[in-house]
Amino acid sequence: MSESKDSSRRSPHQTSTLTLVIAALGVVFGDIGTSPIYTLKECFSPHSPHHVETTPEHVLGVVSLILWALILLICIKYLVFVLRADNKGEGGVLSLMTLAAHKLGEKSKRRTVIVMLGLCGAALLFGDGIITPAISVLSAVEGLKAGGLLGAGPTGIAEAALWDQQMQWLIIGITSVILILLFSVQFLGTARVGRFFGPVTGLWFVTLGVLGARHLVAGPEILAAFNPWHGLSFLLEGGSAAFVILGSVFLAVTGGEALYADMGHFGRSPIRRGWFILVLPALALNYLGQGALLLRQPELAEAPFFQMAPDWATLPLVLLATAATVIASQALITGTYSLTLSAVQLGYLPRLSIRHTSEHAQGQIYIPLVNWLLMLACLALVFTFQTSSNLAAAYGVAVTMTMLITTVLFYFVARHLWHWPMWSSLLLCGLFGVIELAFLSANLLKFFDGGWFPLAVGAVLFALMTTWATGRRLVKERLEVSALSQETLVESLKRRPPVIVPGTAIFMVSTQGRAPVALLHSLKHYGALHERVIFVTMTVTDEPWVPASQRLEVEALGAGFWRVTGKFGFMQKPDVPRLLRQCTAKGLEVTVEKTTFFLGRETIVPSAHPGMAKWREQTFALASRLAQQPTTYFQIPVDRVIELGQQVQI
Repeated sequence: MSESKDSSRRSPHQTSTLTLVIAALGVVFGDIGTSPIYTLKECFSPHSPHHVETTPEHVLGVVSLILWALILLICIKYLVFVLRADNKGEGGVLSLMTLAAHKLGEKSKRRTVIVMLGLCGAALLFGDGIITPAISVLSAVEGLKAGGLLGAGPTGIAEAALWDQQMQWLIIGITSVILILLFSVQFLGTARVGRFFGPVTGLWFVTLGVLGARHLVAGPEILAAFNPWHGLSFLLEGGSAAFVILGSVFLAVTGGEALYADMGHFGRSPIRRGWFILVLPALALNYLGQGALLLRQPELAEAPFFQMAPDWATLPLVLLATAATVIASQALITGTYSLTLSAVQLGYLPRLSIRHTSEHAQGQIYIPLVNWLLMLACLALVFTFQTSSNLAAAYGVAVTMTMLITTVLFYFVARHLWHWPMWSSLLLCGLFGVIELAFLSANLLKFFDGGWFPLAVGAVLFALMTTWATGRRLVKERLEVSALSQETLVESLKRRPPVIVPGTAIFMVSTQGRAPVALLHSLKHYGALHERVIFVTMTVTDEPWVPASQRLEVEALGAGFWRVTGKFGFMQKPDVPRLLRQCTAKGLEVTVEKTTFFLGRETIVPSAHPGMAKWREQTFALASRLAQQPTTYFQIPVDRVIELGQQVQI
């Protein structure tokens, strides 16, 4: 009886954890979980731009490198260490950046370096987010051809070439339809998508393990790949060709950054449990199984993954692989949403329309503009590169650089926030850094084969983020040149009171304590003031979430003036009406429906001031006009707003 009671008490917690693990399978592990489809293929296929001969020594060496890359970079670096660097439960390169820059002054050189590294890593992840859906889905659909499901084709040279071209366009068409459908359901939200995708991904990992175990039993000699010497000797004796293959080996760990970026959606524990209990064993078994297959039949190197299945299972495997690669794309799409929200709230991107898709779960969002831009970019990549091998040449450069940046930022966190000894911080991060530098060097050889693309995307986004942040700083400086403090303004109005009219006026203030320009313009134009004036400032902290108990500050300034400060984390969306309703508990009763909101709108005018380069000033001015309106962003009722504008030269 007591045992039954204990089980009943534990079951809710266990069910909750199990649900999170299953949902995490569908969002977090999709990318890294579909790497077996194309990793060994890119290492050994004669059609791959960079490949080596399928000899037993090469197979053992490559499989050994893959296994140890998973162990060192994913298991040890991310799962053991980097996941510990959570910013109030939130992960990702920007969260790591805010942790590393914690308590550093605005003018600190170390802070500047950390911020630049964080923005660079974020920009590169955007580039990675474009390639991942394209290569994942395309590689799976190509299984239709690799498995012979599209027929053998004609034997004549001219006819065969035409047939190949027609089949390739069919594959491109199917891939495009799948991608369009994937991006079209994103509005449903991470929770719903994860609940649907999780069980499918679970089946995918079980299938990976079963296929691998089947061939491992037939060729157990591949287990020697666990000896790291096989990987080292492959690199030492294989010359430049072996070094180049590192770029293809790295495909096995792409998606590792998503484990950290999506931590805020599911938590550290479900991600670790899912990885060590199911994902890692399945991946290891499958890579070993493919290696065992190639040891026996090296002629199958063109598509070893799909050749693992018996003939009757080829079509189901292709369909399951296609579903799994669709899910793989979800990991980067979700991570891109989180990254965008962080960048907007931290002031590195203009305000965008951001929809929270869950009333109960924090961090589950949908960003329409980012979603459709990603879709268009993915489709453009599919039509431009056409095959997964061509896309693989563009894949890896941005991911490697992001991983290296994560290592550097983690060093700052470990050394200066956690106060680890220098020798242990350098030893650990140095080990990861050396491995990632080797992968980066190999991937940079792909630059002219397509590796330039994610770097170009990253460079554009880095320029946009730094331009936006610098432009906001310049606007703030220009406005504060002639600004008054709120206390000075109140004292001045006490000495020379204007005409008082009934009602409440709320002025949104970007800088706490500064008298709003909109109020000065209102006095100038109307010569009157409401009987109650509230200055509202919404501040974003360097923490992802601010609890409700710490979110509101109310201060009476006298003579009918009040100051209200709302504090929000960079993963929260400010809601001014809700904040004002909470003021009642602090002695300030506000009826939002009966108040008037005054907003200042700055029109940015590029000038000859030595603030930024001309093109950056023009870019900032354009982005300012395209940014979401404050009324929408702060969820202020549009029919209660009066806007007063001014031109600001930067």
